[in-house]
Amino acid sequence: MQDKNKLTGTPISRIDGIAKVTGKAAYATDYPVKNLAYAVLFKSTIAAGTIRTIDSAAAEKAPGVLAVITHTNAPKLNVNGGIRGGALLQSPEIEFYGQHIGMVVAETFEQARHAAHLINVTYDRKEPKVDFEKLYKDAVLPKEKDKADAVRGDAKAALREATYKVEAVYETPIEHHHPLEPHATIAEWAGDRVTLYNSSQIVNGAQSAAAATLNIKTEQVRIVSPYIGGGFGSKGGQWANLVLTAVAARQVNRPVKLALTRQQMVNSVGMRQRNHQKVSLAATKDGKLTALAHEITTHGAIKNEFVEPCGDCSKIMYAVPNSLITYRAVPMNVILPTYTRGPGKSTGSFALESAMDELAYALKMDPVELRIKNEPDRDPSNGKPWSSRKAVDCLQVGAKAFGWEKRKAEPRQNQRGNFLIGYGVASGTYPAHQRPTSAIVKLKRSGNEVLATIELAAADLGTGTYTILAQTAADALALPIRHVKVLIGDSDLPPAAGSVGSVGASSYANAVNDACQKITDELIARSGKQFFVRPTASQLMLSEKITDFQTRIDAKPLESAEEYSAHSFNANFAEVAVNRFTGMVRVNRFLAVTGAGTILNPKTARSQIIGGTIWGIGMALTEESVLDPRYGNFVTRSFADYHVPANLDIGDLEAIFIREDDQKANTLGVKGIGEVGIVGVAAAVANAIFNATGKRVRELPITPDKLL
Repeated sequence: MQDKNKLTGTPISRIDGIAKVTGKAAYATDYPVKNLAYAVLFKSTIAAGTIRTIDSAAAEKAPGVLAVITHTNAPKLNVNGGIRGGALLQSPEIEFYGQHIGMVVAETFEQARHAAHLINVTYDRKEPKVDFEKLYKDAVLPKEKDKADAVRGDAKAALREATYKVEAVYETPIEHHHPLEPHATIAEWAGDRVTLYNSSQIVNGAQSAAAATLNIKTEQVRIVSPYIGGGFGSKGGQWANLVLTAVAARQVNRPVKLALTRQQMVNSVGMRQRNHQKVSLAATKDGKLTALAHEITTHGAIKNEFVEPCGDCSKIMYAVPNSLITYRAVPMNVILPTYTRGPGKSTGSFALESAMDELAYALKMDPVELRIKNEPDRDPSNGKPWSSRKAVDCLQVGAKAFGWEKRKAEPRQNQRGNFLIGYGVASGTYPAHQRPTSAIVKLKRSGNEVLATIELAAADLGTGTYTILAQTAADALALPIRHVKVLIGDSDLPPAAGSVGSVGASSYANAVNDACQKITDELIARSGKQFFVRPTASQLMLSEKITDFQTRIDAKPLESAEEYSAHSFNANFAEVAVNRFTGMVRVNRFLAVTGAGTILNPKTARSQIIGGTIWGIGMALTEESVLDPRYGNFVTRSFADYHVPANLDIGDLEAIFIREDDQKANTLGVKGIGEVGIVGVAAAVANAIFNATGKRVRELPITPDKLL
């Protein structure tokens, strides 16, 4: 039962909610910086080749123009400083369509945009590598060490000998992040120190990357990012626009704002890469898996490599004696792919969990039963015991809540009017980690009240970081939540982990809790007294008449955590309705059941899961970035053609959290839910479509033309 006196575990509304809905929350371009100039990027119109000439004379003479910056006059930058994707105006070489080749700085945005259209560029063209269909057969082993072939037993031999097996190829397309707030930066220099108002999922990471690229010291860069309007991984690493804003500001000797347009986003800040995945499963007649092979072929950029880990779920989800996970990648003239929500797990789970559904159908076995039958008692990838694993609980609780027993195994057995009704299930997982994070707690007594300020360079993607940290501190200090102030999103604060990879909540909350425990210990020591019952920090501030007191903690993960395999798990249940005549699919109902350790705030946690579910539905049915194989440009550049689900596309969504006490993962038992919410969703929808129609679609998105 939830302790009625505790704030953690209580569904409290966001403490920053009023600031956001009233416009008081300052995002990257909202800061009232004086004497602001505006920068607009201009981009390459070829995918491969070299710039021959850039004629900027007309642009330089245009009204209001302060500077035109290209590779011919840009300062020397460190291209290995940590900025992703290149495009730093250091060379005439073109590696992808839409690469930054220059920027115009002017008094107004309109003047800069007009002048950018006056620039004439000529190229020496090369034949671009942009057609994945023609290139993927030439893919080779990636350079990343963690993408080496993972072999356990002899999967190929077991597959050859198997009586019951499934072998199929599953395709997922390029997708883009498209957060509500596009990438934008304001740069302001004061002497040799630059302040960058920017959306950064990893505040200190942005600081170090900017400093290294600009060839200055880390302490000469300040990142200010208290609010982020979404990022989904695109604001985890930093891209050229961050540093180029600083370059422009220094060149014109005044603050500069550079905001990417929605169209520019598609070739400026990464994407989810296309994945060709062959999954092979073998099992005994009673459903025990004997072999699993997951062979992934994908692409990177022409010179840089990023391969999302599509095989991660296949490594740990099921007990199987013979396993093979392989990666192969081919370079292409596209912007460098990057982390996208549930990286690898969301795309990989579509392949794995679809194959599990196919195997269950071939065995005439319930898909939930098949998954439970192959539950591993240890992490199959490394032999470590689980810190806690609630995969079976998620399936069992979800099946009961969803009404799974009403599902009919054979497709096309349920019909309502012109709609075929189907039911699907899929499991998912995401690793749970705590990262080193520092925090300061400041206590101030005012009369008989004690106020606390929590400071750390954490990030809030819009997921409720302010609120869960206020709850954590209020509990640890025994203060009302209204007496707790949270300051985050500034590199001048103590360094913190990023809001990426579901490490934010566990890293931040544990650091804040540790800091609050430390300040209580220090106040007890300062009092010089012994207590039969441990007093609270606020009681000590009052009893000892202390006006101000503060401490800092440099929190690290538990040393014992490495002895265990820590993951969040989920089960996803979908009901779809497919129009027999148009092939249109609607998700009528969706239930996500998640085991993710301690839930600090059920209200914000539910929002996280609902958001992940919606994106997973979009992944299944609508989202696809289409690359023109002739030129290498994306033809889907706005929400008019890159389709994300709208309110009318989504039926009833519900989220259930399994009670899970896992203090082996970290002190508070927090596992994180930002990533796992999308994992398994697309497969559940695809499996439901098969149950409705009898058509197995293995290529996302599942559009009407693939069902008719």
